[in-house]
Amino acid sequence: MNIDSQLVGDADRSDTRPILIIPYMWIGDFVRNHTVVRVLKERWPNRPVDLLTTSLCAPLIDYMPGVRTGIVWDLPRSQLAIGRQFGLAELLRKRNYGTALVLPRTWKAAIAPALAGIPERVGFVGEFRFGLINRWRWGEKKLPRFIDKNAALAQPDGAPLPPEWPVPQLRVPAEEIVRWREANGLGAGAAVALAPGSVGVSKRWTYYPEAARLLVERGLEVWVVGGPAEKGLAQEIVAAGGTGVRDLTGTDLRNGVLAMAAASVAISNDSGLMHIAAALDTPTMGIFGPTSPYLWAPLNSLAATVVQDKDVLSCQPCQSTICKMNDHRCMRDIPADVVVEIARIVFAKTSDLQKSQVSDDKIEDKRPRDFQP
Repeated sequence: MNIDSQLVGDADRSDTRPILIIPYMWIGDFVRNHTVVRVLKERWPNRPVDLLTTSLCAPLIDYMPGVRTGIVWDLPRSQLAIGRQFGLAELLRKRNYGTALVLPRTWKAAIAPALAGIPERVGFVGEFRFGLINRWRWGEKKLPRFIDKNAALAQPDGAPLPPEWPVPQLRVPAEEIVRWREANGLGAGAAVALAPGSVGVSKRWTYYPEAARLLVERGLEVWVVGGPAEKGLAQEIVAAGGTGVRDLTGTDLRNGVLAMAAASVAISNDSGLMHIAAALDTPTMGIFGPTSPYLWAPLNSLAATVVQDKDVLSCQPCQSTICKMNDHRCMRDIPADVVVEIARIVFAKTSDLQKSQVSDDKIEDKRPRDFQP
């Protein structure tokens, strides 16, 4: 549900100083960061909000309402890269930011804002960042979810968490979707997008090839969406599904955004593409195994959350990237025919709702959720 009311009292319209957000750079986390943007814009409607971004995540900026611009600056992982930090600081200094929200609690994330002399540098206590962060926040470990930790930094210090946060939003112009379909030789018909990739082997559902075959047999077009790492999986899925399956994996995240925006239904592991699809309001089925939907599902309503019966597997959710107990049963015991049947229900209900043009609240109420095979 979208939350459009004020979260922190009356908005301060007098402050016009630009704000910089230093976010987490994983794709799903970057999408969820839009909630932080929305909280800031409700608190300070006239303060421009910019995001630091990597080259990979940069296309997402173009579709985020309320974001003025993205600062594209790639820093190597697991390295301080002091020279690059000084270069970034020089760029930030020229933009006269009044506030920087440093979401990661690492020392590295706070270096450039401090070197740039941004007056207010807000962040949680962590990694002895004394002098780098000058607006300390405490109590991070008491906050239940990742989004709570991030969005709390956009509120006044000590403000209570709201019952619900504003959901992330990605908005793609309809004409851009039309051009993308034409450029890829795709018609205007309905399609199911499959996102078989994920960071962490244990989060990957392995029956996408069989699901693609069953979806094609039911007369649906299937698209495989992902990055270069999913190219091998895409080839397996195409081989299983035949001519009704298109491999749309590639190096440009924008292609993934447009595919998810154009799709009628998305089926995804717990991954960045799941968060993208949900933020686009595409009916999204999230398949969860080792991770908790409460902690890691999008704030946006999912069309269906597909999980194994917890009474069968007491170890779930383990939050582990590699299964060490039950041979990946939390994902392996979710059969393809169950997922395809759920997709059929979602597809049918979505089509009916589009025809009747009911309100968003009614759409959310009627979407099937929390399926267990």
